[in-house]
Amino acid sequence: MSKNVTIIGGGVIGLAWTRKFLEKGWNVHLNDSQDISAFIEKEFNGKVKFFHDLAESVKDADYVQECGPERLPIKQDIFKILAQHAPTHAIFASSSSSIVSSEIAENNPAADRILIGHPFNPANIMPLVEVVPNPKTSKDTVNTAMQIYSELGYEPALIQKEIAGFVANRLQIAFLNECYYLVEQGIIDAADLDKLVLNSLGLRWSTVGPFEGEHLGGGAQGISHLLSGVGSNMNFQLGTPDPTKAHILIEQTEKAYGVGEENWKKRSEKRDQLTEEILKLRRQTK
Repeated sequence: MSKNVTIIGGGVIGLAWTRKFLEKGWNVHLNDSQDISAFIEKEFNGKVKFFHDLAESVKDADYVQECGPERLPIKQDIFKILAQHAPTHAIFASSSSSIVSSEIAENNPAADRILIGHPFNPANIMPLVEVVPNPKTSKDTVNTAMQIYSELGYEPALIQKEIAGFVANRLQIAFLNECYYLVEQGIIDAADLDKLVLNSLGLRWSTVGPFEGEHLGGGAQGISHLLSGVGSNMNFQLGTPDPTKAHILIEQTEKAYGVGEENWKKRSEKRDQLTEEILKLRRQTK
């Protein structure tokens, strides 16, 4: 596969993608509705070719990363042009943070080559890319997108079913809503809540994810022990969530991270080492 990519949109996200693809040796075309050619020439030392015409910008593309306005009609129009003018093997990814690709791909003959590739801002630093196919997206398209993002240095996460807002933003919104509630009710002030998160959940989740964290919190017996003990008591006190499908959580977590004393010890030591390194770095940069 050749390495020609077109970035649509020269805003913050589009420029971040441009830097990433350039770093990994891709030939980058950048399209924008505004004439920002002089800026692009200076910003990337002539290494990026600017196109005002969308159709012209994608005629040799192997991959397209769309970063246009978050409005469905605009995205649908863009992707129809891609289907008409890009090579038949090209993959079309949208950086959309909320619009599912089945809506973008509606009545589009290239629906099998359309998916979401949603980064987390700042996209040139944060490792996450959410890869969200629509029901018509081919497996080859998904696999190729996952491979490309991995080769760019990202940690792509495959979202197996479409859902509004995808996963990272839904988690963020749910968490922030609880933060807003606690401050609005006078339970804690904003600065102390930030301090609390920075020195607990934020620190923990920078080394392990929620499920691995729960698994380690259960000791050698793992998440099953935690959910049957502390977890069930907290569910009773808070009223939600009610893990009626706890077996699904347990099975998937144990499959991902293993069980047993030695496994728990090894993973706990790694978590603790990473935590200490982060705290050390924070102290150095105060």
